[in-house]
Amino acid sequence: MKRVFVTVGTTSFDDLIERVTSPEAVQELKARGYQHLVLQVGQGSILPDSDSCHELTLEAFRFKDSIAENIRCADLVISHAGAGSCLETLGADKPLLVVVNDKLMDNHQLELAKQLHQDSHLLYCTPSTLTETLKTMDLAVLSPFLPGQPKHFANFLDKALGVQ
Repeated sequence: MKRVFVTVGTTSFDDLIERVTSPEAVQELKARGYQHLVLQVGQGSILPDSDSCHELTLEAFRFKDSIAENIRCADLVISHAGAGSCLETLGADKPLLVVVNDKLMDNHQLELAKQLHQDSHLLYCTPSTLTETLKTMDLAVLSPFLPGQPKHFANFLDKALGVQ
């Protein structure tokens, strides 16, 4: 059973949860062979119940001590653009679609997503372009993110955030 895991991290990102559970997005996921959708909704105001999605098996929770198992079991991870979530997913060698919260001011998450996309480690979009991105995405173009090089990652973050 192909699984999608969606994570918003420790805050709230209702736009992502609304879009990924929309009939259009669910149809695109189903067309790509996904059958199970697991949502980590954080502090958001939306907590879908398992009956709210008839096309896919749906599971939703707010928080867990660790989402490592959810990431490990996923065939696709859709995540907010937080550095921790991105690194954990890339470190697990899972395909990653980052949804940037375009309502944030001074959006350093966009810079991180852009840089990791330029380096072919992930795909990214905004909530309003999620369905189209699901329709057109090619996960085969993604290349592994090589872990264990803290100096390289520090340089990468400096570059992505414009510190250099």
